[in-house]
Amino acid sequence: MPTTPAARTFFSPDGFWWWDGSAWNPALSEDRLWRWNGQAWEPSRLPPASTSGAGAGAAVGVAVVFAFMAILVLVSVVVIVVLFTMGGQIANVFSNVAAALNSP
Repeated sequence: MPTTPAARTFFSPDGFWWWDGSAWNPALSEDRLWRWNGQAWEPSRLPPASTSGAGAGAAVGVAVVFAFMAILVLVSVVVIVVLFTMGGQIANVFSNVAAALNSP
């Protein structure tokens, strides 16, 4: 009497689906706490999916702070360069204005 080979369970490359011979079925329960091993459900080793999105918010916050700091540094450098190159001329203008205000 010939023996029929045992049915093999095929999983998708990402491991989230399994083939029962006629259709793809989810290999994880809806709460992601259980995984189908081909014969029975067993506790899943994957952490439950996070839907909070806290990581994206933190990344945006860090990017905004970084951009603000970069602009602040750029403006500071421009002001320092302007003061070093034109400092004498600016002091002369204020000195002339002060002298004109004190003259009768």
